[in-house]
Amino acid sequence: MTATAEPIASTRFRALGTTAELMVTDPDRLLAATDLLRAELRAVDETCSRFRDDSEIAALHRRAGSPVRVSPLLAEALQVALRAACATDGLVDPTVGQAVCDLGYDRDFAAIARDLAAPVRPAGEAPGWWRITADWPRREVVVPHGVRLDLGATAKAWAADRASVLVARRLGCGVLIGLGGDIAVAGPAPARGWQVAVGDDHAAVDPRRDPVIALASGGLATSSTVCRTWRRAGRTVHHIVDPRTGDMPGSCWRTVTVAAGTCADANAASTAAVVLGDQAPAWLAERRLPARLVALDGHVVRVAGWPDPDEEASA
Repeated sequence: MTATAEPIASTRFRALGTTAELMVTDPDRLLAATDLLRAELRAVDETCSRFRDDSEIAALHRRAGSPVRVSPLLAEALQVALRAACATDGLVDPTVGQAVCDLGYDRDFAAIARDLAAPVRPAGEAPGWWRITADWPRREVVVPHGVRLDLGATAKAWAADRASVLVARRLGCGVLIGLGGDIAVAGPAPARGWQVAVGDDHAAVDPRRDPVIALASGGLATSSTVCRTWRRAGRTVHHIVDPRTGDMPGSCWRTVTVAAGTCADANAASTAAVVLGDQAPAWLAERRLPARLVALDGHVVRVAGWPDPDEEASA
């Protein structure tokens, strides 16, 4: 996913294992906005990364079974992850950490060995998000022994939400922040909205080819089974895990894009839709979440008011 708009200042840089994109409606605010975004993403990485031994979540794992007082930032990240799990009936579950590692995603994606002959043994059903206990007023969290957390399904989208609101409030301008396939906007939007092109691969999206919609508020998220892939024992695997099995979900959708009130909510729904497979359109429609689902053969399904191709540019 990428965005195009009337003359607006923008920049991009690497962060959180992906590309961070920043656009602001006031070019004079771009440098200050960039500094705010970099600082925010650095704090999220230091707090939530499962690839850093010095992250706060790594320290939480080391004290499994005991109450741990966590920072306000980690408390918020965990609450967002648990709320997503509850809202999706466990289809998005932060306790899939061990399952993701067993599939080979045990380090930053750039460092993953892309093709290994070693067989993969799925971890089985996730321990369950309800096993995480917390006293939120005191910010004390207990992660049971044997449970490994992975906030990947919510953390980047939540970071985009946080940072967009922060930049808009501090600098008084409209802002769009994209982190991989997750986009959040805040503040006054451009006159025609943020023109966002939606494609299968956010790194290669082309507004001249891919459908474009206008985003004025909230968030948009895309979950894909074709962008982050590698091979294990002759099988192509990806980063989305079905918590019910600890393995990849059955093949159905290659890309699901969802619009919602926040990027975190959109991301939870798009991930849940990939896990649900052919049940996803009805699930999304029931929740009135506009979505565009692309099947493995390229067939496109639109639900809950997602515009038809001839209307997408003016949505």
